[in-house]
Amino acid sequence: MRINLLTKLLSKDIAVEDTDFVLRPPSSSDFEQWLALRTESKEFLRQWEPKWPDDDLSEIGYKRRMRNYASGFRTGKSRSYFLHDDGRDILLGGLSLTRINAEAGISSALLGYWMGKPYANKGYMQKAVPAIVGYAFNTLGLKAVEAAVIPRNQRSMHLLQKCGFRETGFREKYLEINGLREDHILYTMMQSDFKSAQRENITVL
Repeated sequence: MRINLLTKLLSKDIAVEDTDFVLRPPSSSDFEQWLALRTESKEFLRQWEPKWPDDDLSEIGYKRRMRNYASGFRTGKSRSYFLHDDGRDILLGGLSLTRINAEAGISSALLGYWMGKPYANKGYMQKAVPAIVGYAFNTLGLKAVEAAVIPRNQRSMHLLQKCGFRETGFREKYLEINGLREDHILYTMMQSDFKSAQRENITVL
């Protein structure tokens, strides 16, 4: 599979503080690890994600993802990363900023994330989320990062709260999850809150 050079040119790695983890733009060289991890985690992940296409776990499906990632980078509407443990040379999961709106009165993005089943509930995502949020505020210059969580996903709500997000609303049938429109609880972190924590040398976790 040909490496998508556009994705690499438009984004840089994001280090995750105090770990060997790094957020890295998806590459065609990640395909084998991605396929193995997503296959192993299929039932674990599908309950929280949009419905997977029939060919999702294939080279064709992965190439489509790569095109979508590159389009998002090119248009400025999204940023997608894979979470790697460079110390062990393994792929752990992924994080994204979508619906990036840099022109509104309060510029914002929607945070998304997934973790492979073998690495879930180990605190890894709690370390990765502040890294991509810091990128959103310090590099992209956004004013707010939002996240939407299905009410039954208690672990995700706890994660966001631990990372400094505040519950800010509720949307009925907000997003499609595994083929059905689902209600979501909204969480938000403002740039001012994140930077205040940085000035006070408080880790937002």
